[in-house]
Amino acid sequence: KGHRAVYIGVHVPFGKQGRRRHRHRGHRHHRRKKEKETDREDGRESPSYDTPSQRVQFILGTEDDDEHIPHDLFTEMDELCFRDGEEYEWKETARWLKFEEDVEDGGDRWSKPYVATLSLHSLFELRSCILNGTVMLDMRANTLDEIADMVLDNMIASGQLDESIRENVREALLKRHHHQNEKKFSSRIPLVRSFADIGKKHSDPHLLERNAPGNLDTGKSGDVKGTGTGGSRENSTVDFSKVDMNFMRKIPSGAEASNVLVGEVDFLERPIIAFVRLSPAVLLSGLTEVPVPTRFLFLLLGPAGKAPQYHEIGRSIATLMTDDVFHDVAYKAKDRNDLLSGIDEFLDQVTVLPPGEWDPSIRIEPPKSVPSQEKRKVPKFPNGSTPIGETLKEEGHHAGPELERTGRLFGGLILDIQRKAPFFLSDFKDALSLQCLASILFLYCACMSPVITFGGLLGEATQNRISAIESLFGASLTGIAYSLFAGQPLTILGSTGPVLVFEKILFKFCRDYDLSYLSLRTSIGLWTAFLCIVLVATDASSLVCYITRFTEEAFAALICIIFIYEALEKLFHLGEVYAFNMHNDLNKLTLYSCVCSEPEKPSNETLQVWRNMSKSVENIPWSNLTVS
Repeated sequence: KGHRAVYIGVHVPFGKQGRRRHRHRGHRHHRRKKEKETDREDGRESPSYDTPSQRVQFILGTEDDDEHIPHDLFTEMDELCFRDGEEYEWKETARWLKFEEDVEDGGDRWSKPYVATLSLHSLFELRSCILNGTVMLDMRANTLDEIADMVLDNMIASGQLDESIRENVREALLKRHHHQNEKKFSSRIPLVRSFADIGKKHSDPHLLERNAPGNLDTGKSGDVKGTGTGGSRENSTVDFSKVDMNFMRKIPSGAEASNVLVGEVDFLERPIIAFVRLSPAVLLSGLTEVPVPTRFLFLLLGPAGKAPQYHEIGRSIATLMTDDVFHDVAYKAKDRNDLLSGIDEFLDQVTVLPPGEWDPSIRIEPPKSVPSQEKRKVPKFPNGSTPIGETLKEEGHHAGPELERTGRLFGGLILDIQRKAPFFLSDFKDALSLQCLASILFLYCACMSPVITFGGLLGEATQNRISAIESLFGASLTGIAYSLFAGQPLTILGSTGPVLVFEKILFKFCRDYDLSYLSLRTSIGLWTAFLCIVLVATDASSLVCYITRFTEEAFAALICIIFIYEALEKLFHLGEVYAFNMHNDLNKLTLYSCVCSEPEKPSNETLQVWRNMSKSVENIPWSNLTVS
């Protein structure tokens, strides 16, 4: 316990070929010599065709040991900046889970996640940094101090850094890290802070284990300690009162961190770069905003005046770490060349947009379903063709497990219950929160409005056989039953346009053929329920993957045509019942009256009626007559 391990090392230059002069032995000798040089020191032999894509597939095809199994990555980028104009500190500016989030509006809040757009120049700059900088793989260190010392020793030994400015660089590396969530937690009132402390002290250990991914275990006091051997207590204790637990829940269990540190200083004349992979991952307190063990560290410090360039290079390496293929390459890389192959393969897949035809300030929304990158990892034949099985698999319809046919009676229903059962209670318990109040009110209004609206229209169409009260009662019962048994409590139920059209046609049919409307409607409902059970039993839902937007739009167009037709039909009906008076005298428009008066020129039919009634113009009391 009282001993301390001290690492003593001597820089050994890489072996170089002797400089003795040799006679020219022809192209065959040089080709054989080049093939020998490409053989790996660890016994792996490179393929004869060595494009970046094939090289990456070769790297990913190697067997995994316990220390190089890829994990989910949380990436954070910190930039070195002045605090209050006096002292340097590392400030968090961006983070990546799968998509990029930036600190915006003066550092007050996070932006929405978006697809990172990178400049091609920054990717080439990054490749140059990896090519010429310091690359240290499988470093064993327990604290940030040890990491800084090892990196600086390597830089000095390789001539990238002058010994005279070592302490300045070390001091910059060990500056305090200021995270975005610190401002939010520091602005809490004391009452809320006390609640956070109470929650930290009396928190459930199992909940902390679930929310703290990686090599973390919980102690009795609620602190989280790193499992790395020899780790000091300084860097292994986590204060959960300063951790954003809402964001912590988004991080997958077992995830590791990748820290990107970029900045400009005034004591450097040329940039220094380092890419470090720790083995095993170590929890470094204060380095990351969430207590996740750090696996990768990228450092870029350079002279003042190029901060935007350093920022873009940092975004490039962070985006590369979220790429599925480069992420695996970074875990399995044996040396610098493997990392360069990963970057080259990424550049092969990049699409460049012309600067004059697209605005880089536009942020691209994340896709609803992220396309799989597995085909980039599968080896291809030398002529570029793929195996037949892979081709057939790609040509098939991409459907999830919910839309796969099981071949058993009610097999799909049983699998749905098995998938939903672990989360069934939490769907209802999670709603017992003040944060869900706004959503509950919105769903109430969203469900109530169409029910009442279409209920009134149904009452008009069915002569009040089914009106607003019946629609409201039916929607309430079916909504409760659906929420309880369908496993999805957030579904909006109610009458729709197609239902209204169907009810109108059905009521007209019953009226024409003298049938009982409500009895026939009940029979239709029972038959619909029976057919739904048959469809569930036969896994007919697997056919949904063949329904395209054309089918949906065809039904929507049919409903629109029916509603437009009914609106025009009603308009013409009103025109027939209340006909327009086409013989108005505009000069007498304001002298409107409705009285019975003697006709100036009675027709023969009128005179005949008067004769039959023994009436004449003189003995008819015109002023006493009503309109009828």
